[in-house]
Amino acid sequence: RFSDPALFDQPIVYWSGDRAFPPLSDAEVVGLRRFVTLGGFVLVDAASPTSPGFDGSVRRELARALERAPLRPLPTTHTIFRSFYLLGRPVGRVEGPAQLEAVQLDGRVGVLYSRHDLGGALARDNFGGWEHDVVPGGDAQRELATRLAVNVVLYALCLDYKDDQVHAPFIMRRRGVPP
Repeated sequence: RFSDPALFDQPIVYWSGDRAFPPLSDAEVVGLRRFVTLGGFVLVDAASPTSPGFDGSVRRELARALERAPLRPLPTTHTIFRSFYLLGRPVGRVEGPAQLEAVQLDGRVGVLYSRHDLGGALARDNFGGWEHDVVPGGDAQRELATRLAVNVVLYALCLDYKDDQVHAPFIMRRRGVPP
């Protein structure tokens, strides 16, 4: 729960759901606000992206907790799309919308919202098999979802450290400029 003091022992919170949920308590709203404003990172992942229930509940609670910083589309030029892998768009278990959404505080993404079921693309059963099919792109899409997850974790832990310097030689070659 966002009201649990142990929340502050972790740099990243993964918040997933597939249906509407009741409003957070006042203590949970305060905890969410404090976690994000003190530097925590929340990845919100809609496990059933086409169902409006979870989406509506998340938007309601984020508006309560972070009223001065609304969710906004995150451009694919953001560091999250190039913190390790160079990605052109977000995907997960489903292809979903062409962008992620984010709450940014002073230029830092504190909440990242994915309507792609990223966790569903990565979920494995007890035998190591994939729990869910990935549609429409199958294994290639699952690989891109894994790359997005790596980028998100790197961003959450390092922010924009060195921004694009890891890829500078590759990008320069792609643009036809010697490194």
